[in-house]
Amino acid sequence: MAVPAAFFALFFGYPVAAIVGRGLREGGRWQLGRAGEVLSDPDVLHVLWFTVWQAAASTGLTLLVALPGAYVFARFDFPGKQLLRALVTVPFVLPTVVVGSAFLALLGRGGALDEAFGLRLDTSVWAILLAHVFFNYAVVVRTVGGLWSQLDPRQEEAARVLGASRFAAWRKVTLRALAPSLAAAALMVFLFTFTSFGVVQVLGGPRYATLEVEIYRQTAGLLDLPTAAVLTLLQFAAVAVLLAVHAWSVRRRESALGLVDARHTARRPEGAGQWALLWSVLAVIAVLLVTPLAVLVERSLRTSDGGYGLAFYRALNTLDENGTFLVPPAEAIGNSLAYAAAATLIALLVGGLAAAALTRRAGRLVRGFDALLMLPLGTSAVTVGFGFLIALDEPPLDLRSSWILVPLAQALVGVPFVLRTMLPVLRAVDVRLREAAAVLGASPLRAWRTVELPLVRRALLVASGFAFAVSLGEFGATIFIARPDSPTLPVAVSRFLGRAGELNYGQAMALSTILMLVCAVTLLALERVRAGRAGEF
Repeated sequence: MAVPAAFFALFFGYPVAAIVGRGLREGGRWQLGRAGEVLSDPDVLHVLWFTVWQAAASTGLTLLVALPGAYVFARFDFPGKQLLRALVTVPFVLPTVVVGSAFLALLGRGGALDEAFGLRLDTSVWAILLAHVFFNYAVVVRTVGGLWSQLDPRQEEAARVLGASRFAAWRKVTLRALAPSLAAAALMVFLFTFTSFGVVQVLGGPRYATLEVEIYRQTAGLLDLPTAAVLTLLQFAAVAVLLAVHAWSVRRRESALGLVDARHTARRPEGAGQWALLWSVLAVIAVLLVTPLAVLVERSLRTSDGGYGLAFYRALNTLDENGTFLVPPAEAIGNSLAYAAAATLIALLVGGLAAAALTRRAGRLVRGFDALLMLPLGTSAVTVGFGFLIALDEPPLDLRSSWILVPLAQALVGVPFVLRTMLPVLRAVDVRLREAAAVLGASPLRAWRTVELPLVRRALLVASGFAFAVSLGEFGATIFIARPDSPTLPVAVSRFLGRAGELNYGQAMALSTILMLVCAVTLLALERVRAGRAGEF
């Protein structure tokens, strides 16, 4: 546990504390009165209100749209089911900048709907809500559908034999069993949308801002560190409460149910009603999840004369005249892959050691450490990135000009995915196997290599894939610390979108398409090696 604790203390706790201290300490004294001034500011209250209500609306809308899909994937058996399950998960691993770009191509000025119907939603809250549903659809399908597929349908049938109506049997048996899973999915969606940055930054325009976007504006635009520090602490407290509730709901789910093999509960649809439900879910997936990505690809190929070609892709190999980049934008592809590979190795080391430590120990301290490792998912990435710049600038930790700074920041968001993937698998390993190896004279390292590693190898590959995908798309912290001569793909997309002109827009679409394809290929590879329930995702 020492290595993960030291890593988080040094590269998460220290930078966040440094930027909070820089903002709230003046003349050697804490200026806590500043918190009252910020929290009573009408503009800040407006941002806080928007952050909360858009997260609540996004969560409700996601549950409404995705629950039928969770049922279909849990209870129906149909051709192409595994491929479709992987497809609906692709949006979740996409960088938020790409999600914003895809919806901009669909709903924005000159987008597909604008050309076809004269309809624009790019500066409306509907674009943000739809993008959040797109991004979090898989959370509900995977979390709720995964449990739903393991519930014994004979329990509901027994209730009907005893006289309960179809709805009453579903409500008293299935819904009650699914309640903790529903709560966990809702909390996760609320958490992701509460801290939304890239989507709101691209689609919200100057009218809408979440706390995360406002922290970025105060830090990078206005250089108002006291306000940014107060907002960071506010978001930190809200996320801590959400994670505590999420941990409670997960523990309740793990201990309450007796489950069956999911392969025995799915069947082919029967009757007109079930076929209609299946086709309606497929239609929602096609419209909501596939269409934005298809439009993104189409816009990356459309040329200025109305035809199609690779002009925007070829332009990525040239240095533009406006000085947007110091190197050809195509180099961002290699930079992102290299940074993500390094971040994955760090996340595997830290997350793997943390999972092993949590498997062997129990108690409130361990549960608290588990929750602590999840905090980077909800903490302002902008704060972490800016904190890196002001905290890691003196020997022996002067890393401002070092390439390792970006992988370290990206690994912070990769570790929670490694932990959540590895922990259930490590806990399922029979400790008697390890004890038997020790009795036979094997050293701890050899016992791990010959007993545990073969059992957790697939989970390790899945964890590596998720860490690689989320590192590839990390944007909030990287935008601060990526050097101008070494941009990553999300940073390059953001720079192109921030400049006017058809060429810049087309190159943003091209880079977004490349990033989407890399993430999709990674995820499809994960589905092939994934076995059983290697974590919630």
